[in-house]
Amino acid sequence: MNPHRPIRTPSLPGRLLRVLALCLLLASTAFRPTPAIAIPPPVPPDALLGVAAAILYDFDNDRILFEQQADVPIPPASLTKILSMYLALDYVRHGYAKLTDNVHISRAAASAKGSKMGLRVGEQVHLGELLMGMAVSSGNDASVALAEFIGGSKDAFVAMMNAKAASLGMHASHFATPNGLPAPGQVTTARDMLTLARAYLRAHPNALGYHSREVLSYRGQTTWNKNPLLGQYDGADGLKTGWIRDSGYNLIVTVHHGGRRLIAVIMGAPTVRARGAEACRLLDAGFLVLNGNARSVSTALPNMPVPIFRLDPWMIPAKYGLQYHVPQYPQQQHVRKAKGGKGKAKPQRRAEKRSRIGAGG
Repeated sequence: MNPHRPIRTPSLPGRLLRVLALCLLLASTAFRPTPAIAIPPPVPPDALLGVAAAILYDFDNDRILFEQQADVPIPPASLTKILSMYLALDYVRHGYAKLTDNVHISRAAASAKGSKMGLRVGEQVHLGELLMGMAVSSGNDASVALAEFIGGSKDAFVAMMNAKAASLGMHASHFATPNGLPAPGQVTTARDMLTLARAYLRAHPNALGYHSREVLSYRGQTTWNKNPLLGQYDGADGLKTGWIRDSGYNLIVTVHHGGRRLIAVIMGAPTVRARGAEACRLLDAGFLVLNGNARSVSTALPNMPVPIFRLDPWMIPAKYGLQYHVPQYPQQQHVRKAKGGKGKAKPQRRAEKRSRIGAGG
C-alpha cells in the first residue's frame, strides 16, 4: 500500500475534500501570531521614566540618587557579559592567565547564536581580543570561548558566575549562560546590575578601555558598540547594552563629567530610542542634583521633556560608514547605509535573524 496515496471518503467528493483542506490550511496560517520585535516588561503607568526599571548611582559619594522598580525581575540579556568579563579580569589579576594567552575556539563557541565577533572553529585568539569582542561586538561567540578557557567548560564557568554574583550580594540574580542568550531562570534586577557595575569598575577601572571602544574590525568584519551615549553624551565611557525579546532594551551606562561619575541602569525600555532618551534624562537630572541645581532626581524629572531624537542610536556605524539596520516599529526593519560608506556588514536577512535571537544590544 502506498502510504502517500490519499484516502478516499465515499460520503464526500474528492474535490470538496481538497477545498475544505485548503480552507483549514489558510485559516491556520492567517491567524498565526507574528513575533513582535520586543515584548519588554510593562512600564508603570505613573513612572517618571518610560522604562520598566531604572536606578541611578553617585559613584563618588556611594549613594543612590533615584530608583524605579529597581527590584523587578528582568532577563539581563547581554548585560550578562559584564559579569563574564569581570571573572576573566579577576583570573588575569590573580596570575592564572595573561591577556596575550591564546584561546582555542571550539565549534560550540564559533556556532553561538545572536551577535558575534566573527570567530572561526580551530583558530587561536588572544584573551584580550575576546574581551574586546565581548564589549564592542557583544560577541556571544567570544563569551563562550572565554567561558571554556576560564572555567574549563561553559557549565563550570556559569557556576563561577553565580558564585561571584552571590559574593557581590546580587541575591535576586541567576545566570544560565555566559553571554545572556535566553535561558530558563536567567534573571536579574536593575539594583543587582548596579551592584555588578559598581564592583566591576572599582575592581577593574581600566576595563573602560574595552567598553569605550566604538568599533572593532576582526577578519574583515567590522562590528560596532551599541551604547548610544558614546560620542553623544559628554563624558560617557561605558558600559554595556543588552536586548532579548523578554527583556526589552537594557543599558548600563557610566559617565564621568566635571570630576564626578554617575552610573545609570535602564531595563525594559520599549524601543532602542527610548532606552537612550531616558538614560539621558536620568543622567541630566542626576548632574543637576550633583551641581546643586535640583533638590532631587524625582523632582527634576517631571520638568524634563523626553528627548526621543536627542541621540542617534546609529551614529557610530554612520560615522564609520558601516551598514546598519533601523527597526521600524512594531515589526519591519530596513537597511540604511552612510553615504560613501565602505564598511562591510552581514546581509540583512542574517542580521534580522540575529535580532530575533537577541543578546546583542
